[in-house]
Amino acid sequence: MSRWVVLAAGTFAQTAYSAIWFGVAVMAPSLRDRFDLSLGQTGVLLSASLAGSVLTLIPWGLATDRVGERAVLVVGLGACWLALVAAARAHSFVSLLLLLVFAGLAGASVQSASGRAVMAWFPGSQRGLALGIRQTAIPISGLATSLALPQITHAGGIGWGFATMGVATLIATALAGLVLHDVPLPEDSDGADMRPFRDTRLWRVSVGAALVVAPQMCVVGFTVLFLHDRRNLSPGAAAAVLAVVQLLGIAARIGAGRWSDVVGSRLRPLRIIALAIAALVMLTAVLLTSPLVVLLPALVIAGVLAMSWNGLAFAAAVEIAGHRRSGAAIGLQQSVLNGSGALYPGLFGALVGLTSWTWGFLAVALLPLLGWRVLRALPG
Repeated sequence: MSRWVVLAAGTFAQTAYSAIWFGVAVMAPSLRDRFDLSLGQTGVLLSASLAGSVLTLIPWGLATDRVGERAVLVVGLGACWLALVAAARAHSFVSLLLLLVFAGLAGASVQSASGRAVMAWFPGSQRGLALGIRQTAIPISGLATSLALPQITHAGGIGWGFATMGVATLIATALAGLVLHDVPLPEDSDGADMRPFRDTRLWRVSVGAALVVAPQMCVVGFTVLFLHDRRNLSPGAAAAVLAVVQLLGIAARIGAGRWSDVVGSRLRPLRIIALAIAALVMLTAVLLTSPLVVLLPALVIAGVLAMSWNGLAFAAAVEIAGHRRSGAAIGLQQSVLNGSGALYPGLFGALVGLTSWTWGFLAVALLPLLGWRVLRALPG
């Protein structure tokens, strides 16, 4: 079977799962109105699927190494679909929160399963590009939800929004069952990757990525809400800005992956991008009250850079661990990444509520600087 078909199936599965986070971000104004939510509660809902995934990413990764990609992906995404169908009928903040946590808990299977499949099919000289393409699933899902969900929720309410995400997840489950099949991987000669959880390099990549991801979760995650609440854009217009970020983010992820193949390093481009993200988020913070013609380009560019680097950290983690334990390595890295990502929106919302959007953006800009310092100690 063509490796590009496997890549396409894995990317679509990741897209369907990632749409949960973006769907909540896009529907945030409607969710606030329906359930009478505070900014902090909205951030908690935004974090819910990530919080659920933290509980299961390592178990899903270990299961992937043991029983293979297809079984893990089908079981996990199938359960995620059921949770989204139930979320479409949720009538309270608590019930919706619990269902989103379960959706993340189940759907997190896609991280290790699809990532391990791509690693198995592509050589190192093309792995940055392949994983960059796979990681475009996140901006693709952001683009799709930004364009589709405002229209769907306007016509039928937020229940139809969650139902639409459920249908996409069901299709991804069926496609994965049909297309993916497990590839026997060679035994690694040195056996070092048999203990990925003890590898300090893997932990450093994971912690560094967890710091660099903050602007993605806060700046990108709150774009629609900020533009709607503070700059008086309609939900559709604010979502269109987010759609532009996602569209350009797709190209940025592919470009970053190819860049890493050309220079033969995942970490060098990642460190450069981390510094650029910090600088642009600081600039955006200064411009938050400027005319939209000035603010929007800075906000879009900062968002695109914040979306661009994930494939590099992903590739670095799986290459440190090696083939046989790549599922466990992905599980560890994504657990640290999603754990921090689950905390950021709620903390950011609370900080903005206590201070201002400007101080919130400035605080977020410091975290990729810390990430750069953590990653700087790694060779390559």
